[in-house]
Amino acid sequence: MSIHSRGVKPPLTSDIEALTKAPPVPKHLALQAKAEWKRIMPQLIARRIITKADLAGVENYCTCIGLVRQIEEERAGGAINVPMFGVLNRAAQTARQLAAEYGLTPTSRARIGSATPDDDDGDNPLSV
Repeated sequence: MSIHSRGVKPPLTSDIEALTKAPPVPKHLALQAKAEWKRIMPQLIARRIITKADLAGVENYCTCIGLVRQIEEERAGGAINVPMFGVLNRAAQTARQLAAEYGLTPTSRARIGSATPDDDDGDNPLSV
C-alpha cells in the first residue's frame, strides 16, 4: 500500500503577518454578507491566521453565505424559483470550501489546534 499526501491539507498555523485588528466591513457586501463578516472576523483575528492577502477570499466566503441566506429568505417567504436552487447549491458548496480554508469548520479548527482542551497539564508521559 502506498502512502501519498494527495488531498491532505497542511495544518493551519499562525501567520507572522496576521491582522491584529478586524478591518471594516466592505461597503459593497449585501446585508447578509456583512452580518457574516462581523460574525467570523473576530474568530479569524483571534486565531492569527488571516492576513491582508486573505481578505478577498473572506469577502468571497461572506458573499456566498449572504447569497445562500438571501435565497433561503426568499424561499421561506413563498417564492419558489427553481433555477435559484442551483445557485444556492453552488454558493453553499463554495462557502463550505472557503470556510475550510479559513478554519471556520470543526475539522479545520482542529488542524490549527483551537479544538484542543485548555486543561492540558502537560504531564502526559507519552508526549514527546
